[in-house]
Amino acid sequence: MNTAGTDRTTHPSLPPPITAVLSRLPPYPGSLLLVTGLNLVLARQLPDDVRQRLRGQRVRIHVRDAGLRFDFVWQGRHFQACQPHAEAHLTISASAHDFLRLARRQDDPDTLFFNRRLSMEGDTELGLLVKNALDAMDMPVFNLDRLAPGAVLAHLRRRRCPARSAP
Repeated sequence: MNTAGTDRTTHPSLPPPITAVLSRLPPYPGSLLLVTGLNLVLARQLPDDVRQRLRGQRVRIHVRDAGLRFDFVWQGRHFQACQPHAEAHLTISASAHDFLRLARRQDDPDTLFFNRRLSMEGDTELGLLVKNALDAMDMPVFNLDRLAPGAVLAHLRRRRCPARSAP
């Protein structure tokens, strides 16, 4: 078994000054941004059994090294941001780097879990149901390069003046 890269200390984490700033941000606006993305990418693809099991369940995404927590709930047709509660039904925790690697499909959740870089607390049965549903979905790979300022400006230019952007 290849154990290269399984040591937690070798994985990048956010610098303390950035963590200090991020951890002071109010949680609700970040939760709104997260659920917007979840609704765009996941809401329509969730299987009925997952939708039923998720309904009314408070889920928290905890980005450990950023000191951020995003709370949301499935309302039957869409995810909705909610104010943080003392306890969520399910909390999924990892570093910003590991969440990004998951979104880019560079690591799978099982590998991160067994290497103690991803954790679930609370209703683990719900967590496994969600994980298995996500594994079965055909989702686009999150490409951070598409969010670079030059790429965003080029995209906006093409949308604004489609005839001019053609070569």
